[in-house]
Amino acid sequence: MYICIMIKNDTIIALATPAGVGAISVIRLSGENAIAIVDRHFKSIKKNKTLKSQKTHTIHLGNIIQNNIILDEVLVSVFKNPNSYTGENVVEISCHGSSFIQQEIIQLFLENGCKIADNGEFTLRAFLNGKMDLSQAEAVADVIASNSAASHQIAIQQMRGGITNELKELRVQLLDFAALIELELDFSGEDVEFADRTKFIELVTKITGVLKRLIDSFSFGNAIKNGIPVAIIGEPNVGKSTLLNTILNEEKAIVSDIAGTTRDAIEDEIIIDGVAFRFIDTAGIRETQDVIESIGIKKAYEKAENAQLIIFLIDSNKFSYASALFLQEIETIKERFPKKRLLVVANKIDTLSCHDAAILKSEIAHLILLSAKQKIGIEQLKSELTSLVNTGALSNNETIVTNSRHFEALNNALTAITSVQQGIDLEISTDLFSIDIRECLRHLGNITGEYDVDKDILGHIFSNFCIGK
Repeated sequence: MYICIMIKNDTIIALATPAGVGAISVIRLSGENAIAIVDRHFKSIKKNKTLKSQKTHTIHLGNIIQNNIILDEVLVSVFKNPNSYTGENVVEISCHGSSFIQQEIIQLFLENGCKIADNGEFTLRAFLNGKMDLSQAEAVADVIASNSAASHQIAIQQMRGGITNELKELRVQLLDFAALIELELDFSGEDVEFADRTKFIELVTKITGVLKRLIDSFSFGNAIKNGIPVAIIGEPNVGKSTLLNTILNEEKAIVSDIAGTTRDAIEDEIIIDGVAFRFIDTAGIRETQDVIESIGIKKAYEKAENAQLIIFLIDSNKFSYASALFLQEIETIKERFPKKRLLVVANKIDTLSCHDAAILKSEIAHLILLSAKQKIGIEQLKSELTSLVNTGALSNNETIVTNSRHFEALNNALTAITSVQQGIDLEISTDLFSIDIRECLRHLGNITGEYDVDKDILGHIFSNFCIGK
């Protein structure tokens, strides 16, 4: 169900904290009459004190009264337009966290002219009232949904206008050149150039570079947002399920001495040093006539293809008599997944002598030795995993794209600006590549909402928010 896009004069109300029983709950109202509606039923501890007469950004202790009956003692926060989250008059009522009290207060104000807010309607009003652009509004949902320090950092950076700041100046400069080029078209018969071609080419090159960098950041940003997928692959009985259980510190996968026990992918997530990793235990890779196991092996390769990191697990006990085979298998995995980051891990080292372990490590470069069963070397594996994640962009507070809508718009903008570059190189008529300039501007404007955004797109974006935000 899509929400209405038009700004109305009605006052909306919703529970802004999770439903259920708690110490306190917050009920939020927004709209022209929000303060007046609450004033009718709010009795301050101080006599003759009305909310309407109070300054913005103030908090007041009192009671919510219905028919001379006290519903609850509350704290009321007042935010007057335009200095509020939505740009309208906003009131937040902090009441006791009883479900009964919540519903009684909400029902009271519904009877006084409020309507229940739609999903994301408070943030939608903030966008429509110019309190934030569209990319910042979308970031609000990402902040709420963030489940790790890294995903939270990216969402906060975006909410503070990360991608907007990145593109704003470039878009203004391109718009200026577009205006000059349009002016040239009005004087096409006089062979004049208002736009400095050298500076224009420099700008096009700069925009192309920025767009490519932002587009390239999406793979990493999307993984951080949803958890970096790590596929654990290897032959049957090398300890993949045991390793998964040890990393997660729970019995997630069935462990058995019988080869081929895992026939489907098993997934779970854990946060390591502020980054969410989604580990995937896959079926053992081997030649088999078992139809179901074959399907599992096929899935194992598919999971590895979709993962960002691959752990190739080997049994250290078998290396001494199959070293050449293992080295060949490692090369095969590298060739099959050339763009994937690969960690080669030897399991069951608790059964090896120090001498044999040293030989094993000398044979395979960058090998990690561990015992999943005895929990030896697990911390080193976690450290290696985090080192493979490009956290430099996070540390430098660079703009990282996580939103698929932004990703699509950036790709479309890159296509358009590439056409502009080709038009310049081929010295085609200005009126032809001016169309591509406008197209590029349109796609960049769609990201922040500066360009007219389709109502269905807005409805889809905000319908995915929680009620009360």
